[in-house]
Amino acid sequence: MRHTWRGAALALALFCAPLPALAGAQAEEALSPSVVTVLSRAISDRPVPPDYANTDGVASWIAEMSARLAPRIPDAAERRDLLATVHYEAIRAGLDPQLVLGVIHHESGFKKYAVSVADARGYMQVMPFWTRLIGSTEHNLFHLRTNLRYGCVILRHYLDRESGDLARALGRYNGSLGRHEYPTAVAAAMRRYEARTPAVAVPLGASVPR
Repeated sequence: MRHTWRGAALALALFCAPLPALAGAQAEEALSPSVVTVLSRAISDRPVPPDYANTDGVASWIAEMSARLAPRIPDAAERRDLLATVHYEAIRAGLDPQLVLGVIHHESGFKKYAVSVADARGYMQVMPFWTRLIGSTEHNLFHLRTNLRYGCVILRHYLDRESGDLARALGRYNGSLGRHEYPTAVAAAMRRYEARTPAVAVPLGASVPR
């Protein structure tokens, strides 16, 4: 049975009380040629439309989330750019924007140039080996749209691989498959950014655009 992202997040939150998540790193695994083709197409350059932030539903969502992020990102233009890109890349990959905000909150604390001890980079803490596997080693993982494009496509890949099991997908994303700390922490972060009026409902069964 399919659940909405919010239902999945709630289930994760109820599964266990919030605990500090343990740091991890995505594991490099062999990908079949067909998977590489799909993921490579998914990260191909399709920029955010210039008027995307002003479209129905998106503008109100950005305004609401911008107010919540102001203490972390004081510059209004920077917040708007980040949020428009989060929303666009999340929806493009079949993800709930609130889930992506939760991952960013926990992974980097909204620090664009964050680098982990495992060398994961940027907002969504993407491991550099992904550029070699599905993109180009010239791709800059500190670039806003590049980082979010990779992060969303990778998370969508893990969701598809785990047949929509959000907890297991997040475990793979963090390199802590089988542990509950990280999925629980992301669920808690999602609650911080829960929109009063969700702009889009995304089913777990959605897949990466071809």
